[in-house]
Amino acid sequence: MPLRALALKVSCNPIFIREKVLMASTTTTPNNRVLNATLRQRIMSADEAAALVRNGDHIGMSGFTGSGYPKEFPVALARRMDKAHQAGDPLRVGVFTGASTGPELDGALAAANGVEVRLPYQSDPAVRKRINDGDMEYVDIHLSHVAQYMEYGFLGKLNMAVIEVAAIYEDGRAIPSTSLGNNKSWLECADRIILEVNSWQSMELEGMHDIYYGMAAPPNRDPIPLTRAGQRMGSPYLHIPLDKVVAIIETHSPDRNTAFKEPDRASQQIAGNILEFLEWEVKKGRLPVDLLPLQSGVGNIANAVLFGLEQGKFHNLTAYTEVIQDGMIGLIKSGKMVSASATAFSLGPEMIKEVYGNLANYRKSIVLRGQDISNNPGVIRRLGVISMNGMLEADIYGNVNSTHVMGSKIMNGIGGSGDFARNAYLSIFMAPSNAAKGSISTIVPMVSHVDHTEHDTQILVTEKGLADLRGLSPKQRARLVIEKLAGDDYKPLLQDYFDRALKSGNGMHTPHMLNEAHSFHERYIKTGKMLA
Repeated sequence: MPLRALALKVSCNPIFIREKVLMASTTTTPNNRVLNATLRQRIMSADEAAALVRNGDHIGMSGFTGSGYPKEFPVALARRMDKAHQAGDPLRVGVFTGASTGPELDGALAAANGVEVRLPYQSDPAVRKRINDGDMEYVDIHLSHVAQYMEYGFLGKLNMAVIEVAAIYEDGRAIPSTSLGNNKSWLECADRIILEVNSWQSMELEGMHDIYYGMAAPPNRDPIPLTRAGQRMGSPYLHIPLDKVVAIIETHSPDRNTAFKEPDRASQQIAGNILEFLEWEVKKGRLPVDLLPLQSGVGNIANAVLFGLEQGKFHNLTAYTEVIQDGMIGLIKSGKMVSASATAFSLGPEMIKEVYGNLANYRKSIVLRGQDISNNPGVIRRLGVISMNGMLEADIYGNVNSTHVMGSKIMNGIGGSGDFARNAYLSIFMAPSNAAKGSISTIVPMVSHVDHTEHDTQILVTEKGLADLRGLSPKQRARLVIEKLAGDDYKPLLQDYFDRALKSGNGMHTPHMLNEAHSFHERYIKTGKMLA
């Protein structure tokens, strides 16, 4: 039976619909994932849809850490931009997403020099180069702020939303893709909507999402009714304003599934330091035996911590985080983790096969939410999240730089680390003590850019050790950071700086020598290494 007939005949129970659709999905083609008759009349090619874009449009696109982003439309738009630029037409747009996307979106549009402004987080090398070369404006804001900034009018008009979905029912309900990000807000705020219906995305995603439609604007905002990491409180569907839809593009394209590297020695040591600390916190009675909900940033060190938890003694773990990555799937599969809440997947090729091959089981444990909920400061504080994020550098007083290289070059962006660090029960930042084969020290006298102040960082970790900064004054912090975290080659330099600052600094609360505070960075820029 065709999917449209099924959707018209069965009840609105999402589980019932899912089971019936799945029985028919083995023979489906992309066409019968669009069940609304009106929308079927708006199916067109990606090139035809790209022709609807106007110079200066602000476009909200789906996508978060390489999952659930449109694949065909941005490539077609980049082709149009190339032709327009050759003809002297300055066709450029603003691109707003959930977070980083994939080469078909960020990479293609950056290569065409077609992005005037980008927000809120990116990780594409071509985008990074455009930003650092001054060819693209970049607005780096906390992920929890993006949706409400758009809804409040702080970001100007949203002219278009381009959202990937797995299917659209007759009544305008859509099965979301592998990320939610800001999709709900883009759909509500945009003047025009283009939907990419991607048949590569499994129909078994139906029921995994929890989309909260109860967030009113101040002063009429009520508390978010979420008290447990795995709790559901909203709809499993995106509600599509049908009158706004100007185009449907049918695709069959995979997400960007980047393989994680095997944890190196430093990552394993950092993970070991964190696990030992968590065990100590349980022993001291400051954490329950099954811990509190975990948040973990994306990356090899974060995965090493998760893999360490899989081998450890903790059970009945939960996660309240941004992304479901390989290590978290391992915890769920092993039975160590009972529920995980996020806004997107970020999985390697082998792990996506594992998840897609067993979605019916993983759907019981995983909830995907919009990032206005996954990163909501109030919920994070209420649940008591243990936050673990990477950093580029930290200074001796505990300020953290997670975005800029040598003070002025953007790396990726702050992402959601600030949402969690400020509000977490425990705020942990981690990195190897050295980078660039020892030419860069992660621990410096003063960070070259501040993303997380000393007031938001509790725990700093390198492979050398762990510094618990809670309740310490700045001078006490400095002594501990140098002793526990600095690399062997840099520890004497940092100690020398601190000792001289104690003697000659302008004030003794946070002793600094301003003429030398960035000497490590200046030396690297001049010589290619921070070592004297």
